[in-house]
Amino acid sequence: MSAVLEFPQDEYRLMQEDDLATVVNIEQAAYLFPWSESIFRDCLRAGYACWVMELDNELMGYAVLLTAVGECHILNLCIDPELQGKGYGRRLLNKMLDYAKSVNANSAFLEVRPSNTYAVELYESEGFNEVGIRRDYYPAKIGREDAMIFAKEL
Repeated sequence: MSAVLEFPQDEYRLMQEDDLATVVNIEQAAYLFPWSESIFRDCLRAGYACWVMELDNELMGYAVLLTAVGECHILNLCIDPELQGKGYGRRLLNKMLDYAKSVNANSAFLEVRPSNTYAVELYESEGFNEVGIRRDYYPAKIGREDAMIFAKEL
């Protein structure tokens, strides 16, 4: 006897202004220093590649990418904190890297807080390598926090 397991279906689509309230709610739940709605709105207006990930028709993650001149810069990638640790971030990351390749990017870059150990582990496990440090890049509870710069050839 065999059982068929059904997993929730995730889907990806371009972010729309109607998504911003949910995106900002997830952002605020995930980060101490979240992006504002106006930052997301500016990314949409500027034509950045802004994507959402839905799980059973519920928005549960998003990514913002800037692609130009053969490069992709992942500016923001986030999964609802209640769903983190289940592989959705990895799936969203890989979907975004596939998108970057489809628009002829041959390398990807991102910054991440050293204190965000889960993200650092994810990026390293997906073949990203640390290529530098941006000193005092992020706001922190006390002072500023450096950013690790990661890169990957696509």
